[in-house]
Amino acid sequence: MIGMTTYLQQAQTGVWDVQASFLPAVYFQGVNLAGGVVVLLPPQPTDAGTADRVLDGLDGLILTGGKDVDPARYGQRPHARTDEPDRVRDGWEFALVDGALRRDMPVLGICRGAQVLNVALGGTLIQHLPDVIGHTHHQKGNAVFGTSAVWTEPGTRLADLIGKTSGAQCYHHQAIDRLGEGLVVSARDDDGVIEAVELDRAAHPGTWVVAVQWHPEERLDDLRLFAGVVAAAARHAKERNVLEHQHH
Repeated sequence: MIGMTTYLQQAQTGVWDVQASFLPAVYFQGVNLAGGVVVLLPPQPTDAGTADRVLDGLDGLILTGGKDVDPARYGQRPHARTDEPDRVRDGWEFALVDGALRRDMPVLGICRGAQVLNVALGGTLIQHLPDVIGHTHHQKGNAVFGTSAVWTEPGTRLADLIGKTSGAQCYHHQAIDRLGEGLVVSARDDDGVIEAVELDRAAHPGTWVVAVQWHPEERLDDLRLFAGVVAAAARHAKERNVLEHQHH
């Protein structure tokens, strides 16, 4: 059972134009095709206790794409190009990721999800990438994804999953700057931008936490990341069952 966070914003369907919680279907189709069952987790006011109750029913967590993380969470003032923060969604996802990390639950971060993970662990973000690298290839605008080659770091979980290099569908104007505690870089692009991070395998051998700055759900012909989190969640569920039986 994989929990996936959802968007909270204006959405149109038929004659309705309303505030809605939604998630593009490709996200959960990726998990379904990899053999997982998805539970959607809409943003809502929360505290650690609520987040823990939700996590009790899950074997893995996926933090999905969306708006920029509130810069106040990493001690910065907003850049002119940074999105107006969605504090409800931020609060919800930070509570979920904190709880998931506490219980060694597998976590996959996608785009914004990678940034949430990094900030949750005390890291910072580059608020507007073109200021640093001088071009806008990572976010062309008008929902057009740019394809970049990403190069993985040998020995990481990500390299085990996708090999040395992969074409990645990118749509982001922010990126990871200072790494959060316990994270290592697992992929960069040709500009040296961090495109993936994960919990250091040496320090946390039993915990599968991987986050990518690109959008694997945009190419469902390549399910390796979804298969990775589903397999890790299956292992986590099995270990949890064993522990519960020992208690009884």
